[in-house]
Amino acid sequence: MTRRLIGALAVITTLLLSGCGNDYGVDQYGQKVASERVDKQWLVVNYWAEWCGPCRIEIPELNALAEQLKGQPVSVFGVNFDNVQGEELKSASEKLGIKFTVLAQNPEAIFDIPRSEALPVTYIIDDKGKVRAQMLGEQTAEGVMAKLKELRG
Repeated sequence: MTRRLIGALAVITTLLLSGCGNDYGVDQYGQKVASERVDKQWLVVNYWAEWCGPCRIEIPELNALAEQLKGQPVSVFGVNFDNVQGEELKSASEKLGIKFTVLAQNPEAIFDIPRSEALPVTYIIDDKGKVRAQMLGEQTAEGVMAKLKELRG
C-alpha cells in the first residue's frame, strides 16, 4: 500500500512539475518521456525486478519485440516493480540489458493498471489508454506480437 501511494505521489508530482498533464515523467536515463511517444499509441508495459529470474529471461524477448515494433504505433515500456529511481534504476536496467524505455514513474494511475503481486507481468494498453490484456508470467516476442494482432484486429 505504501509503495502504491509513493508511486501515485511520484506520478502526480511529476505531472504538476512538468506543467503538462500529458508527459510521462522520465526514463531510466533521466530523459523526459514526451506525450508524443505514448499518446494515441498501443503500449506494451512490462513490470520487472532485478531479483525476478523469469524477468531476466524475458528481457531479451522484450528487446526483440521493441525492435520489431519500430516504426509502428506500438511502443514497449518497462516499469521497475520495486520503484527504484535515478542511478539505481539506470544501473538495474543496464544490468538486465534492457534496451527499451523504462519509465521512472509507475503509470498505473494514468492507465488504471491493476496491481499484480506476481512477476513478470505485461499489460497491453490500447491507443485510447485502456488496459486490454494482462499477461502473467514470462512472455516471448512472438506471443506478445500475436496478442497485439488479436487485439488490434
